[in-house]
Amino acid sequence: MPGMAGTADAAHACHGASSAAGNPALAKPVFAGPVQSVFDNYIKAQAALVQDSLAAVTDAGSAMTKTLPGAASKSLPPAVASQAESLAKAKDLDSARAAFKQLSDSLIEFAKAHNATGTYHVAYCPMAKASWLQTGATVMNPYFGKSMPHCGQLKS
Repeated sequence: MPGMAGTADAAHACHGASSAAGNPALAKPVFAGPVQSVFDNYIKAQAALVQDSLAAVTDAGSAMTKTLPGAASKSLPPAVASQAESLAKAKDLDSARAAFKQLSDSLIEFAKAHNATGTYHVAYCPMAKASWLQTGATVMNPYFGKSMPHCGQLKS
């Protein structure tokens, strides 16, 4: 991921990517309170990564870790707690994006299993070889941030 954003190959790989303005608004509630809180904070982290804002990412990760010891931890995959903690403790954008990638994989699986993919769109970046959830219909790539915010495609 790092170092690729400015190359000609990077621009070519995302030639067909969307360029309209996105809306990182939180989705209408789909899950029970604590689980919805995790998803809401995940969406905040996704939007913060698009803007290259480490502070907002770690704040969202911290909010998730505070929610997870309760009811959310009984419903969500067990790995989500440690993944959210890694996100909360990220020291730089590269480590935040690595933690976000793992968290995304877990939450995508959960969202699909609970038929929430109509509310949350699954997007994929072939350059990062990573997927994520977002609420808007315009690709907002958390893996390349401001350098390539619309790189990728919606999968569902």
